[in-house]
Amino acid sequence: MHMVSPFALPPHPAAQAAAAEVIQRVHAYMSAHPESELHRQGKMFGVLVYDDSRLKTETLPYLAAFSAMLDGTYHHEGFVPPVVEQPAPPVGSSKAESQRLQRLLFAQYQLVNGYGKTKNLLEIFEHEKPIIPKEEWFGKESTSEGNNELRKENLPPSGAGECCAPKLLQYALTHGLKPLALAEFWVGAPSRTEIRQEGAFYAPCSGKCVPILRHMLQGIEVEKAPEEQRAEILCRQIAIIYEDAYLMVINKPSGLLSVPGKEEALSAESYLRQRMGDGPLLKAAHRLDQDTSGLLVLAKTPEVYKQLQVYFQRRDILKRYEAVIQPNDEMSLRLDNGIIDLPLLPDPYDRPRQMVDRDHGKPAITRYIVRERRADGTCLTDFFPLTGRTHQLRVHAAHPEGLNAPIVGDRLYGTNAEKPLHTERMLLHAAEISFVHPVTQEEMHFCLPSHF
Repeated sequence: MHMVSPFALPPHPAAQAAAAEVIQRVHAYMSAHPESELHRQGKMFGVLVYDDSRLKTETLPYLAAFSAMLDGTYHHEGFVPPVVEQPAPPVGSSKAESQRLQRLLFAQYQLVNGYGKTKNLLEIFEHEKPIIPKEEWFGKESTSEGNNELRKENLPPSGAGECCAPKLLQYALTHGLKPLALAEFWVGAPSRTEIRQEGAFYAPCSGKCVPILRHMLQGIEVEKAPEEQRAEILCRQIAIIYEDAYLMVINKPSGLLSVPGKEEALSAESYLRQRMGDGPLLKAAHRLDQDTSGLLVLAKTPEVYKQLQVYFQRRDILKRYEAVIQPNDEMSLRLDNGIIDLPLLPDPYDRPRQMVDRDHGKPAITRYIVRERRADGTCLTDFFPLTGRTHQLRVHAAHPEGLNAPIVGDRLYGTNAEKPLHTERMLLHAAEISFVHPVTQEEMHFCLPSHF
């Protein structure tokens, strides 16, 4: 049996069962320790189901871990130890001395992979893009994320190596255990910045964990999801709603990228461009998240693209989204309409995730109207974004200071695991868009209901 991809959501059923046992243990610990930090700020926990022929059991055994420290210590019974014993930082040390000691610590992290080869954190992160601390993301020197990144030294992010996934894999591989499935999940109070809900599963973070796992998973047979084949199927489902010599409006299926990603994955934009052959430029004037379906506008000339960009910057383009949301508790969503104002910032350690940050975030405002409250506890809701931040609607829906009602099927910001509502896709759809045609000056209006 090959290992299930650690990035797969939902996790393998065996990992989910192991997680349920760990959650019960942690809840018992919280009951016995009312002073625990978990009551104020939850923590990421993880399990790794493994195959050990030496054990004769009907159920697969598993390891458990928590991220970094728990209540001031790296050691708790029943959880794997830290990869490296962390020394206390010297009191009053200078920034230069702290960085020197940090480099020494990073060098001690000898992380093994499936081939038995080791790399330390400095080697693993040597060619990775530097992480920008959130307080410097929108610095005074430049509002460009790229320019800010060039100012940073290329060191591993703080805490790298002590997240759940690397700790679990390191223990398994150094003890001769064959990894089969991994799951990470949140236990305790919800986070006030990131979207982390009790009992929900999350993929390993992109900033700290992905570079480490890229090394550690070498030599381990991991099941690969047929994403490329799935993208081709989805591309054939694209429906052209409107087209003229200057622009095109399509219905993008859920699960398909709007534009190519870093790996030049197949997207709505690239597929349509290939289909048009050597014709005019075709470029998406805005983006929909991969899991969001609905109306997407593409420009056919550079001039039209630039004009549409001006419209978006001036907020001259009006958009309405339809979503099914699932309140986390009875106190959520008391009002049938309102305004959500929560400034957003890219999570520097887990892009493209966004986090709420009132000190450093950019303004993000959403108007909402609850159209229908359903018997299963969900609500059909219209969202009107008044700003255009990445993942704005998803964060505003899920955050405790927003609606506290995640969009059903949102794999990134998570639906409360205690009240699961299974769906094959995220129930968010770009249903309506209005703008002035950049060339003909006609009023353009398109409406495509979701039928959620």
